[in-house]
Amino acid sequence: MPAAATSTTPALLEARALIVDYPGVRALDRVDFELAAGEVHAVLGENGAGKTTLINVLSGLVPGSPTLRGGSSYSDSVLLNGQPVQLHSPADAESAGISTVHQELDLIPTLSVGENICLGRFPTRRGMISWRSVRTRAESALKRLGIAIDSRRRLDTCSIAEQQLVAIARALDVDCRILILDEPTSSLDAAEVRDFLSLLSRLRAQGLGIILITHFLDQAYAIADRITVLRNGARVGTWRTSDLPRTALIEAMTGRRLERATGGSGSSGDTRATTPRNTSTPALLELHNLGRRRSVHPVSTQVSRGETIGLAGLLGSGRTELARLIFGADHPSSGHIAIQGHRLRSGSIRHAIRRGLALTPEDRKSQGLLLDLSIRDNIILALQARRGSLRPIPAAERSRIADHYINALKIKAPSPDSPARTLSGGNQQKVLLARWLAMQPKLLILDEPTRGIDVGARAEVESLIASLRDQGLSILLISAEIDEIARICDRALIMRDRRCIGELAGDDLTEAAILSRIAAPEEPVPSP
Repeated sequence: MPAAATSTTPALLEARALIVDYPGVRALDRVDFELAAGEVHAVLGENGAGKTTLINVLSGLVPGSPTLRGGSSYSDSVLLNGQPVQLHSPADAESAGISTVHQELDLIPTLSVGENICLGRFPTRRGMISWRSVRTRAESALKRLGIAIDSRRRLDTCSIAEQQLVAIARALDVDCRILILDEPTSSLDAAEVRDFLSLLSRLRAQGLGIILITHFLDQAYAIADRITVLRNGARVGTWRTSDLPRTALIEAMTGRRLERATGGSGSSGDTRATTPRNTSTPALLELHNLGRRRSVHPVSTQVSRGETIGLAGLLGSGRTELARLIFGADHPSSGHIAIQGHRLRSGSIRHAIRRGLALTPEDRKSQGLLLDLSIRDNIILALQARRGSLRPIPAAERSRIADHYINALKIKAPSPDSPARTLSGGNQQKVLLARWLAMQPKLLILDEPTRGIDVGARAEVESLIASLRDQGLSILLISAEIDEIARICDRALIMRDRRCIGELAGDDLTEAAILSRIAAPEEPVPSP
């Protein structure tokens, strides 16, 4: 890995040894960060690395619940042009010339473009809002971006890309010297991304310092002057983008050295099928150019009966978005899905379930389980939903089904009547699996099934996945743990920047090979 670089340009903004403690977790651990005027500085890292906490500190959002200290005191931990500054609120940050555009745009769709740009700081005359001045200020902010949007137009008539530009225009409406952008391209298509990177290049030329939080590696290499990598709340390093090979960037983000990564069919604990996939049998699942604009590029593949396929990639690569398309949670803008030769109705979860698809979501607590319901009720929930509220499952049958899966999956609980919230993370995951297994699915989509559970529970879940596969169940596995994909899956689709960039199978499916494919550019990075 190359040595970390330092900028020769005087720092516009400097953060020294930032520490942020939340109850039970250190979100930032003595993090240093610098930004120069006329620089785009990208901050990269996996989920939980500390990126959001860093920008919340610089935006004045953090003080309140956590304990924050840096250097000898908080007032000495952030400096602008070498002078300490206190950022105890977003108003403090704005007064200091720091504007932030968050991933979830804080705009009001029913107001006009001009009203959104001036919201909270309307120009007044004799105690009344001067609408002429509102239009003048809004048009001036839009002109700085080089875009032509009517300031009187209602925001909800604008495209997602246009709304993103309005949010940036609002940020620049004040005396902004530092612009923080949190995942600004997550909802943009390829052409809009190119236009957006061109805009950042123009703003950089105007002397603005820009902090870019992104999951998209190609975009970081296309526009960033420097890259800082965070991992587990700590700064791994800062490099000039031109000095940082992609393989070194992946190593810094994941904490794994590619040449030392192990996996594949010879790795310890390998749970892949020993019998090769029979490609002559009809496919269970077929994806034909399945994609969604601004979400995931079209993907075509097949899944056979009893096959485990992984979706491997870093956070933001499009794995979950593809799973949601397959399950009908989102409506595709291209392509279609077929189950055993029968075309699946697009964007219909009900039809997907009826055809034998099941999905355990990444966030089992907020999207999967009803924590205050009993284990028994959580297990039979999908079955009862299929029957309808007018045909309740008899109590004896409910107990029989719940007891069967509690025993089969070895769910450790005092009683089937215990609330799901009383279970450990591993046992909660098993309850979710039990719910869908009771539906006797043909394809089970598992989104991060081992996240947040201990080592013992992880081994049990992985063993269960292998057992289900051996019983003929097809499995689509999403996991941020690259070694888990290499151990469990028969094949893996490699995802990066919302597109499938390749496939690995058999002895070629190793952790090192997956990481190398993610790191290697598939095509030249476009210049902004």
